[in-house]
Amino acid sequence: MKILFTKNIDPFVISKELGRDISADYVEVIKVDPIQVTPFDLKNYSLIFSSVNGVNSFFKNQFKPNEDFTAKNYNKIYCVGEKTKKELRKHGFGTFKVVRDAETLSKFIIGNCPHEKFLHFCGNLAIDVLDKSLPLQNIKYKKVTVYHTTETYPSIPEKYHAVVFFSPSGVRSFAKHNSLEGMKLFSIGETTSNELKKYTKEKIFTSEGRNLHSILEIIKKESSSI
Repeated sequence: MKILFTKNIDPFVISKELGRDISADYVEVIKVDPIQVTPFDLKNYSLIFSSVNGVNSFFKNQFKPNEDFTAKNYNKIYCVGEKTKKELRKHGFGTFKVVRDAETLSKFIIGNCPHEKFLHFCGNLAIDVLDKSLPLQNIKYKKVTVYHTTETYPSIPEKYHAVVFFSPSGVRSFAKHNSLEGMKLFSIGETTSNELKKYTKEKIFTSEGRNLHSILEIIKKESSSI
């Protein structure tokens, strides 16, 4: 079985998890660059992070959240995905709420904290679920772009039994010059799967968790039938 991962991953991890019967290649289909932003006062804002890149770029720009819950103007931190949560932990910060996708976060905010003001630290191609839904409910929400994602549009002539996708921008970049037909398609999260559905009628296998372990479990299960 030949499988293409649309980002660089440690080959040892893939070999260990999937076994020697899997032949894997790795192609970066997007390029991520931090953006320099002058840090400003986060007082009275709740913070949203929806990616590891957003977390890293936030701290590279030397923003200083206040997570002292006993203080009057502390910053609640909401995040999408366990990987994002773990990255926040590396920087010494916990999370008030962790959800699996932006749609779930939107529903939670609307139902539980409509009077908070939100800053979403994200990339230029961040999905627009939150900025479409929250303002309609008169919830104050603003995106702060802290990194730039470029879709590189590679042309890949080699044929594969399966392709693995990790983001909507990765889907768009790959689909520009490459067919999605006749392969098994694996996707991390519903948001990435929804983007795939715009380009193909093929069945899409979607991981419940937004992490590598979750998607590898699905690949192991399905690889026996290829």
